[in-house]
Amino acid sequence: MIKLYDSGVYVVRGKEIIEDGAKAAAAIKQAIGREVTKEQAEKATIACGILDAHNKGEENNLRIVFDSLAAHDITYVNIIQTARASGMTKFPMPIAMTDCHNSLSAVGGTINEDDHKFALSAAKKYGGVHIPAHLAVIHSYNREMMSGCGRMILGSDSHTRYGALGTMAIGEGGGELAKQLVGRTYDLARPKVVGVYLTGKPNKGVGPHDVALSIIGAVYKNDYVNNKIMEFIGDGINNLPVEYRNAIDVMTTETTCLSSIWKTDDKVKEYFEIHGRPEAYKKLDAGEVVYYDGMVYVDLSKIEPTIALPFHPSNIYTIRELRANAKEILAEVQDACMKQLNNKNLNMRLTDKVRGGEIYVDQGIVVGCAGGTFDSICDVADILEGKIIKNTAFTLSIYPGSQPAFIELVRNGAIAKLMAAGAIIRSAFCGPCFGAGDTPANGELSIRHATRNFANREGSRPSEGQISSVALMDALSIAATAANGGKITSAADIDVNFTKPKYYFDKSIYEGRTYNGIGKPDPSVELQFGPNIRDWPKIPSLTDHLLLKVASYITDPVTTTDELIPSGETSSYRSNPMRLAEFALSRKDPEYVRRAKEVQAIEHLRGEGGDPCENSEVAAAWKSLHSMEGFKDIAPKSVGVGTVVYAHRPGDGSAREQAASVQRVLGGWGNICIEYATKRYRSNLINWGMIPFQIEDASSFGNGSWIFVPNAKKMVQEGLAETEAWILGDNPKKITLKMAALTDEEKKIVAAGCLINYYAVK
Repeated sequence: MIKLYDSGVYVVRGKEIIEDGAKAAAAIKQAIGREVTKEQAEKATIACGILDAHNKGEENNLRIVFDSLAAHDITYVNIIQTARASGMTKFPMPIAMTDCHNSLSAVGGTINEDDHKFALSAAKKYGGVHIPAHLAVIHSYNREMMSGCGRMILGSDSHTRYGALGTMAIGEGGGELAKQLVGRTYDLARPKVVGVYLTGKPNKGVGPHDVALSIIGAVYKNDYVNNKIMEFIGDGINNLPVEYRNAIDVMTTETTCLSSIWKTDDKVKEYFEIHGRPEAYKKLDAGEVVYYDGMVYVDLSKIEPTIALPFHPSNIYTIRELRANAKEILAEVQDACMKQLNNKNLNMRLTDKVRGGEIYVDQGIVVGCAGGTFDSICDVADILEGKIIKNTAFTLSIYPGSQPAFIELVRNGAIAKLMAAGAIIRSAFCGPCFGAGDTPANGELSIRHATRNFANREGSRPSEGQISSVALMDALSIAATAANGGKITSAADIDVNFTKPKYYFDKSIYEGRTYNGIGKPDPSVELQFGPNIRDWPKIPSLTDHLLLKVASYITDPVTTTDELIPSGETSSYRSNPMRLAEFALSRKDPEYVRRAKEVQAIEHLRGEGGDPCENSEVAAAWKSLHSMEGFKDIAPKSVGVGTVVYAHRPGDGSAREQAASVQRVLGGWGNICIEYATKRYRSNLINWGMIPFQIEDASSFGNGSWIFVPNAKKMVQEGLAETEAWILGDNPKKITLKMAALTDEEKKIVAAGCLINYYAVK
C-alpha cells in the first residue's frame, strides 16, 4: 500500500506524521513540549545538512562542489574533451571512469577500445581512476569504493544514486561534470524534499524491484517528486538489507526526482566495514521534528510482486492482476505502444504471449546496478537450484554488477547452481539496460530486472521493421518464471528456502586491475587518441536575433532522451560529435537531420558574409519579417539562422548530454516545450548554448514553421521571463515564448554559444 499526502507533513521523532495545517503547531508542541517553526523543521532533513556542507553559495541559491565524479565510456571522452578545451590541467577531485557500457568493443571496429585507452591515459595524465571493461558497472563500483555517508557524487549517468549508503548522488549531463573539473560549481535553487516513509516488512517473494516499481507507479505521472529530493525514513528501513535498499534507491531516477538520501544504521556501517572502508560510515537521521514538502507512505507488507509493462517503469500492474486479466491488459498496452511508435510496419504481438490463459515470455535478464547485486543473484540461485530451464525458446542471462560480487558468487556455489539450471552467466556490463546486449528476436517479450523498459531499450530497430519489448520484474519473479519455462510466475507463489549467504568483499580484484591515480597526475603522459575521437566543432555565439525553423514537432506526452538520440548502436560514436549527430531523432523523426542540415547550410552562408535569402524559404520568411513595423531595418548579419525542436515535455530518461549536443552541432539554437521533464535535460541544453524556451500553447505553429525571435540575446543576458516572437508567413502571428530563471553563469554560457566558448573567453 502506498499513500501520497496532499500537503506537506511534519515527522516527529521519526514516527508520528502530522499533516501541515492550522493544527500542526499545537500537535507538535504537545508531542515534544516546545514549538518548532516550519523553517527550523525544513533544516532538519538529512538532505539539508548534506547540501549545506557542500554549498559555496547562498542559502537558497546553491553552488555545490562534489566530493567525487563518476563517468562511463559513453560519456567520459566528451567530458574530458570539454574540460580540456576549457582549460583543465588536472582533475581537482577524484573521478572514477568505468568501461561498462561499450564493453563489448564489437561495433565500429576499434573505436570502443580506443575510448578505453583514452580514459586510461587521461587517468594517468590528470590523476583519476580507470576501471577496465567487465570489472564493474559504474554504480556498483561507486557503491563499493567511492560512496560515504554525508558525501556527494555527481555522475554522467542518470542512475547515479547512492542514497541508501548515505551519499547524495546526482546524475547529470557531461557539461556539469566538466564544470566541476575546471573548478566551477553545480548551481541550483534549493530543492524541495519529499519524505518516503517505509514501514513494515516485505513478504517472502517480494523483492526490491517490486517496491521500487510500486513507488514509481504512484509518483511518476503526477510529478509528485519531480526535481525534488526523496528522503527515506521510517521503521521499515531496518527490515531491509543494504543491497535491497540499493536496488530500490537506484530506481528513484525513474520518478524524475533530483536525488535521494536514506537514514543510515548499523547495517550500512557493516557494509562499509565489509568493503574495507569503516571511515566512510556515520549515522545519518532526520531531526526530532522535520518538515517534508510531501510524503510517500509505503507499507512494505502490502507490496506485491509487480511488473512494469512497456514502455515505462511507471506502467505497473501486480503480477496477480495481470495474470487474471492478461488478454485485456496486454491488448490495452499493445495499442498504447503502437500509437507511441507510430509505425504501421510494426507488429508488437503482445497479446500473442497469452496461451491457454497464461502469459509466456521469451527471455529473462538479471543485470547491473539494479538486478545484479550479490543478494539478488543468491536468491535467484536458490529458486533455480535443482531445476532445469528446459530446451524451450526461453533463455535466462545473469550479469553480476562487479567482479568482487562475481567471485564471491563463485566461491559460495551460487554460480554453479545457476549454470546447472541452464542460466548463462555474463560479466559486469550495462548493455541490456540500453539495448546493447541480449536483444530478443523480433516480436519477443523480455522480462528484466534492469533500470528501464523504454521503447527500443532492448535493441530493436523500428525503422527496419524490428520490434521487441521489455517488461520490468524483480529477479525473484524472473527466476520463478524461468523455473516454469517462461510462464509468468510470481515469486510469492513458489516454495523456496532462501539461504542468504554472507558476503565477503575481495578488494584485491580492484587493486590488481584498476588504475588509481588520485592525487598523482603526470603531465608528461600523452593522451591516447583513436581515429574516432574528435574535438567539438566550432560553435557560434548567440546572435542578437534568431530566425528559427521548427525542424521537428513532437506531440507525445513525454519525449525521452532515447528518442532524441537513440541508445544502443549509437553509443559507439559518442566520441565523434558529427558522426553521432547523424542519429539525432532517427527513431522519432527520421527527416530531422536532413532538415537541420539544410538550415545549417544557410547559417554557414550567412556567417561567411553571404546572403541567407538566396534560400527561397528564408527569402519568404524575411519578406514576412520586413512586412511588420519595427523589423524593416534588421540586417541579416544580426540574425542567426538555425533550427528549434518542439516537444510537449522533453528530456525524460538518460542524463547523457548528447541528446542536446547533437541538435547543437546541427545548428540548433534551442528547444520549445510546455515543460522540461527533468532538470538535467534543461541543463544540457543550457551547457550547449541552447535557449530553453517554454510556451503555454504551441498550436499556432508546426513542423516547418519559421519563428522570428527578436532580442533573443537580450532575453538571455537580462534573464527575461518572456519575450514576444512571431510565426512568419502571409499573416505573421505573435506568440509569447517564456524562459524559466537562469543563473548568472548560465546566462553567460548561452550567450557565449556553449560551455567551451564561455571558458575560452573568460
